[in-house]
Amino acid sequence: KYSQTAERSSPYLISLRKIFLKGTKMVFPPSSTAARTSLQLLRRRVPNVQPFISSISAPRPGASAFHSRPFAPAVSLRALSSAAFRPSPIRPMPVVTVEVPSMGDSITEGTIVEVSAPPGTTVGADEVVVVLETDKVSIDVRSAEAGTVTEVLGEVDEAVAVGQPLFKIDTDAVGAATPPPAAEAEAALEEKAAPAVAEAAVPAPPAAEVKAAAPAPPPPVAAAAVLPPPGARTERRVKMSRMRQRVAARLKEAQNTAAMLTTFQEVDMGNLMELRSRHKDAFIEKHGVKLGFMSAFVTAATAALREVPAVNAVIDGDTKEIVYRDYCDISVAVASPTGLVVPVLRNTESMSFAEVERTIAMYGAKAREGSLALEDMAGGTFTISNGGVFGSLMGSPIINMPQSALLGMHATKMRPMVVDGEIVARPMMYMALTYDHRLIDGREGVTFLKSIAQKIEDPGRLLLDV
Repeated sequence: KYSQTAERSSPYLISLRKIFLKGTKMVFPPSSTAARTSLQLLRRRVPNVQPFISSISAPRPGASAFHSRPFAPAVSLRALSSAAFRPSPIRPMPVVTVEVPSMGDSITEGTIVEVSAPPGTTVGADEVVVVLETDKVSIDVRSAEAGTVTEVLGEVDEAVAVGQPLFKIDTDAVGAATPPPAAEAEAALEEKAAPAVAEAAVPAPPAAEVKAAAPAPPPPVAAAAVLPPPGARTERRVKMSRMRQRVAARLKEAQNTAAMLTTFQEVDMGNLMELRSRHKDAFIEKHGVKLGFMSAFVTAATAALREVPAVNAVIDGDTKEIVYRDYCDISVAVASPTGLVVPVLRNTESMSFAEVERTIAMYGAKAREGSLALEDMAGGTFTISNGGVFGSLMGSPIINMPQSALLGMHATKMRPMVVDGEIVARPMMYMALTYDHRLIDGREGVTFLKSIAQKIEDPGRLLLDV
């Protein structure tokens, strides 16, 4: 009966039953190592069990060195099962420290640009607390567990290294702030009863007073932003972001390192536009993505890269060697709220039109959301930049180092062209190829750009691989 009652009252009394039983003798003396170890473990699990331990650990008068007389516990089972002897659950440390995560092989630090959850804010698991900006991308550092942010170990615009403690979260605050189900039920009943009591205690106002009551005034309208007066010669200084600093450094590196040369070629977009207009509905119905011009240019550039391998190569300055790549990873420039980013389409030689369009759409959505990962932008053997979406008619792009060439697309405009001896209006685009003249000769550069133009003007070449 004692054993059954003990097991029902508390699971930790099972450990006690193993040490002693009523009407039996202890199998080891209270002063032995095993007894001390068991009592120490029990003391850790049951906080208020010290009085009970003292009562059972003292040997009875006349007990031998190795055996103790049967004894009666000094504390009743009812007291053991009370709240004073109820074991508290073992939980991990309530304060969790979140460190600066790894942000890529070549990135060792970042800058705090935003504290989304300042100290005192209650956050859920996987909620953004701090936003870091690196040379390539912004990274959201999220909470590992639900709790209250107690400390942010850094200020805005402060640089933090990978592995450095970034902020702390008190996970106990969630449990304290969340009432138990019984308390929630009682609080709900009290809230429901309170309005009824208040209505019964306060008499209803006369009808005349209700009519005379004036409506509540509308909320005040926020004042318009204060603008400087006309003719004011004011200035503002804004610190450059890490991404803008990195972009500036890389552009200057390209100018100082590569012998850049740009060649231009105009292309008639008429046949490609007709092909797209004729099949765009069937394309989106089958593949679930819109058919754009980018997939045709990526496919044409991939075919040209395989025809002219030097454009897909790179110079290794350390070993003074030329590295020829047998794969095509094309970087596509995408505008984001924080600047220009270039996610990479991997192995475009094996991608279809639908796969190219689907991947570009995914990268565009991630760029707008600010969720592009470093892995999305690492590498790349060739870049395509479409300045035509902003209305650019012609420009000379800068190479995306350490690549050796970049294709610039521009706006399509109706221009008079001579076709079969007649002047007709045709949709024309200027393409620009900037390449590193140290590696790519003029013949190879022009041949490459002309090959792309021929494939765009006659899309059947892409199907026939000619």
